[in-house]
Amino acid sequence: MTAAPEQVDVLGVAREQVLERGVGLSEEQVLGVLQLADDRIPELLELAHQVRMRWCGPEVEVEGIVSLKTGGCPEDCHFCSQSGQFPSPVRSAWLDIPGLVRAARQTAETGATEFCIVAAVRGPDKRLLSQVRDGIKAIREDGNDIQIACSLGMLTQEQVDELVAMGVHRYNHNLETARSHFPNVVTTHSWEERWDTLRMVRDAGMEVCCGGIIGMGETLGQRAEFAVQLASLEPDEVPLNFLIPNPGTPYENYPVVEGPDALRAVGAFRLALPRTILRFAGGRELTFGDLGAKQGMLGGINAIIVGNYLTNLGRPAQDDLDMLQELSMPIKELSKTL
Repeated sequence: MTAAPEQVDVLGVAREQVLERGVGLSEEQVLGVLQLADDRIPELLELAHQVRMRWCGPEVEVEGIVSLKTGGCPEDCHFCSQSGQFPSPVRSAWLDIPGLVRAARQTAETGATEFCIVAAVRGPDKRLLSQVRDGIKAIREDGNDIQIACSLGMLTQEQVDELVAMGVHRYNHNLETARSHFPNVVTTHSWEERWDTLRMVRDAGMEVCCGGIIGMGETLGQRAEFAVQLASLEPDEVPLNFLIPNPGTPYENYPVVEGPDALRAVGAFRLALPRTILRFAGGRELTFGDLGAKQGMLGGINAIIVGNYLTNLGRPAQDDLDMLQELSMPIKELSKTL
């Protein structure tokens, strides 16, 4: 006789399915993880860490990001202070090439292997692509061989091909949330448009970086939906953000995700994506603090963004590097990513 769903020990199932066989959890199973009682969170995190160690290994990938073009974006992503449609304090600005080179150099000095160039746009125009091309050339001429990623919005096939020719290693384009919840978060473009860009990036041979934000009014069911939708994309990296209620945005009064819910999300996404780089990204300082960040790193996370984010302050890079040393987690070397 088959046990009723509520009697199934989802962590026991995950131990055999994910840890032993490397098969990610289904949507129903991920939901079961997200509904675990607080007293089972340590068990969840221990299992998620074991999955990470078995299927990804002990190394942590460190990345820095820089905003090449800040603010003035025409899209209405409700979480974003860079949208020109909301009265946020962020104003439009461009970073010059020497500034980009300095940022890349500073990122490499932390031991990071990834440097991501980001622009607040719907998609890149010729000016932006020219700036990116010149910036990458200048970074290489500076003697910096750090891996370069880009996040420039939605792309055409021609633009994808241009980025490949520039030597862009990885492309970030977040789906942000579950397909069913996306229309509540963004109305100026569709989830499907984002998916199309990711498909072209994958087909062109670039690595795919795609994640989202927890805490934008989605249900636990939609968090589970999002996790398995990401898994179906088979991304190389998933940045996991937690909502920062930025002033002037429609979400400025949304509550910060509570620590236990955030830890359940970390564990659940690892169990849905056993072989993927799972990166701590924006909002972790606000949601977790120092102790929770360590719990997350021991609960399935194997990558981290150091320093500041696009319009929000992060922790000093050295604090994160010290944390990794304290946890005896080796930083992935550049030679192993080339």
